Amino acid sequence: MPTIDFVIPLYNEQAGLIRFHEMIEATSLPKEYERQYIYVNDGSDDQTPALLNELAAKDSRISVIHLSRNFGHQAALSAGIDAASGDILVTLDGDGQHPPSLIPEMLRLQNAGYDIVQAQRIDDTRSAPFLKRFTSRLFYGLASFIGEVNLAPGTSDFRLLSRRAVDALKRLPEYHRFFRGMVVWIGFPSVMLPYKPGQRLAGKPKYSLKRMLRLASDGFFSFSLVPLWIGIVLGIVFIALASFELVYTSYVWLGGHREQIVPGWTSLVLILTISSAITMILQGILGIYIGMIFKEVKRRPVYLVKK
Repeated sequence: MPTIDFVIPLYNEQAGLIRFHEMIEATSLPKEYERQYIYVNDGSDDQTPALLNELAAKDSRISVIHLSRNFGHQAALSAGIDAASGDILVTLDGDGQHPPSLIPEMLRLQNAGYDIVQAQRIDDTRSAPFLKRFTSRLFYGLASFIGEVNLAPGTSDFRLLSRRAVDALKRLPEYHRFFRGMVVWIGFPSVMLPYKPGQRLAGKPKYSLKRMLRLASDGFFSFSLVPLWIGIVLGIVFIALASFELVYTSYVWLGGHREQIVPGWTSLVLILTISSAITMILQGILGIYIGMIFKEVKRRPVYLVKK
């Protein structure tokens, strides 16, 4: 019988954990499938580890991976994916916003020949504030425009993967993980499945502004070299401006209107300020890439398992 592995990363979800497990356990699947649960405790400091251990003691289908500290959502997903051995893998968050009721439709699409069934979050004005919806669309638009992969708006970490897609994904060794881009990059047949997020079962979202910015930067810089071309483009622009200034000055000088050439500090200060700002921006971009290379060459593990 084919086995479905559910990979669920958790961080401080004690209030809604039992309800979530009951909800996913109650999800009706075709009889020919067996199910396994892989919960990844991403360094929780509440009662989440104890509750997971109790669930695992009662049900042999439940495996629990305790990471040594909080490594982040993408690292916790990596731990679960590495441990999965089933024929089909489904990744979803344990806060209830990824509705398990969508899983039977995912299986139907997988049986139709798709190795990747990617859930696409559809937000409305009631489920998400305007700023979040705007920044999300802006990120996915920019990532698709300058990156190597085309990311559809609303792409989430709620997806189904076939065994061969999982094996291909595990061959990507990078330290900075952005699974939404990595899953597209491997290129297996995929389909989008829209969904409306459910209500959070309990607690508050764990993705702070800092974490969201870090995830966005990993998405931009891991899948695009376009930012490095900014220096070349701006350099060409400034060469064109300098050439225009040279032609204009020569025309005035040779035309006998030397009195019109008044030495001034305004233009000089403006040019120095703009060029200095561009230099700092480019140094920052290069610094980010060098920092990512620095972390890659150290070959530290993406996560460490405590138990």
